[in-house]
Amino acid sequence: MAAITYPSRSRKWAMLLGAVLSLAAAFSAAQTPPASNAPAATADNASTEPPAAAAAASVASADPPASEVDVAIVLPLESPQYGRAADAVRTGFLAAAEASPKRPRIRVFAHGDDGVLAAFEAARASGAKIIVGPLVRDDVRTVASLSLDLPMTLVLNQLDDLAGVPPTLYSLALGVEGDGRMIARRMRSDNAQAVAVINVDTPLMKRLVDAFATEWLQSGGAVPGVYGFVATPEALRTLRREIVRHPPDAALLALDNAGATQAKPYLGTTRTYASGLVFERATPAVMRDLDGLVIVEIPWLVTPQAAQFANLPRKEFGSVALTRLYALGLDAFRVAQTLREGAPERLSFEGATGQVTLGEGRQFQREGVFAIFRAGQLAPLDRAR
Repeated sequence: MAAITYPSRSRKWAMLLGAVLSLAAAFSAAQTPPASNAPAATADNASTEPPAAAAAASVASADPPASEVDVAIVLPLESPQYGRAADAVRTGFLAAAEASPKRPRIRVFAHGDDGVLAAFEAARASGAKIIVGPLVRDDVRTVASLSLDLPMTLVLNQLDDLAGVPPTLYSLALGVEGDGRMIARRMRSDNAQAVAVINVDTPLMKRLVDAFATEWLQSGGAVPGVYGFVATPEALRTLRREIVRHPPDAALLALDNAGATQAKPYLGTTRTYASGLVFERATPAVMRDLDGLVIVEIPWLVTPQAAQFANLPRKEFGSVALTRLYALGLDAFRVAQTLREGAPERLSFEGATGQVTLGEGRQFQREGVFAIFRAGQLAPLDRAR
């Protein structure tokens, strides 16, 4: 497991927690059979569904001339793995543009799995005032590392390293890190003392746990009990025995749909939290199985009738993962409109993906809202209390 950096006052706890997490991951790996059909793409890169071909990748007939482009969108619409995710973002961005009183001139530059640099160069050559994209984490790394002379650029995934990043490059992402920090703060405000983490050893879940642990330890919390999740009856019974022996006040499930539905019953009445981003399909059956689970989710899904969404068109995708990406496109348009006017000193707004605020390193921080599965429905947590 990658090292976690903590403030100096929490260093001894960080070292201990790192060791516990490593042991939990090793225990989990030792009991987990190899996955022969694991998908090549996961939410770690673009919060997308399993591989699927892009639907409609080009809007060339509506493209403005190169000399009249305000916004260039660079997305992997031709990628078998990320095409559907990219199309959801594009659809959201264009929907927000159509609803805006000031409609910019937009041109979409589609690319495949290995074509981001060519698409980005074409976008730069178009003379666009702002470029939106790339979407996939590896593509963001590629563009950020080349120190290109860029116009205002809004990438749609996390920036891993800010060193050498062009001063015109900003980021807005559907990341789980903000969810982890929110959950830690919520547990503290609810006076939780002993907490547990049930996790699997994947890049996405590591980032969720790292963000949670950093916030929890920095606020003075004790080192959590960490349990590697294994989906076997014997391992689940062992988990239950450990929870009964050392009952936590609250627990974080760093698991996907299937893992969460299997693990939650073994936690009894413990208040349990998770990131909504780990759920790709919140079907009625899943929602019933997760009754009582508290998640951090985007407002677009939790409070669809909110006043700030009144003029924005809704679209059904049959997948909450794609709906979140549509919401990302909606918010990306709003940020892009601001960046077209120059570098903002500050920016904060209630968006479809949550409270969006410009933070350090030109990264837009996003905080969702708490919701709870109750009787097969997802409801705002604080309203349900």
